[in-house]
Amino acid sequence: MTDWAARIGWLVGLALFVALVYWLMREGWKWRGTLQGDLPELPSTPDEPGAAKLEMSGRYHGSTTAGQWLDRIVAHGLGTRSRAELTLTEAGLDVVRPGAADFFVPVAALREARLDKGIAGKVLTEGGLLIVTWEHGGKLIDSGFRSDHAAEHNEWVETLNQMIETVDETGQKETEGAR
Repeated sequence: MTDWAARIGWLVGLALFVALVYWLMREGWKWRGTLQGDLPELPSTPDEPGAAKLEMSGRYHGSTTAGQWLDRIVAHGLGTRSRAELTLTEAGLDVVRPGAADFFVPVAALREARLDKGIAGKVLTEGGLLIVTWEHGGKLIDSGFRSDHAAEHNEWVETLNQMIETVDETGQKETEGAR
């Protein structure tokens, strides 16, 4: 004979526990956003960004504090994973994200591009992620992207780093930041 009352009680208790855990995770995410509230609004794409040097479609996997691959930044939607369309122009890096906030990284804010294997919440094989380091509000940020065609990553790293070196040589950087 089955004790239906006890079974239903356990199921209701389990459902309440799962709901509590979900609510606590959501509150933690909002709290992290509040703690990162000193980060200024993200730049938007200029009216005339120039001709596209490179274009890439793929996924945006999030942003972290530079050098700390597990310290996710969630302020201003930077923690939201999404599809992404990247366009590199003379003005900077334009990141268009359907369903999430778009942002623009001016060329003077770019600091480094490299291939890596992980960023908060996503670990791939060595060199599976394109990591772009940039400065915003006095803080260095690593943003992780994965192209639909991973063979494009090397070209992006080379082109971005050449642009950064050119800006360093001409002294057009808005603020000096540590690399």
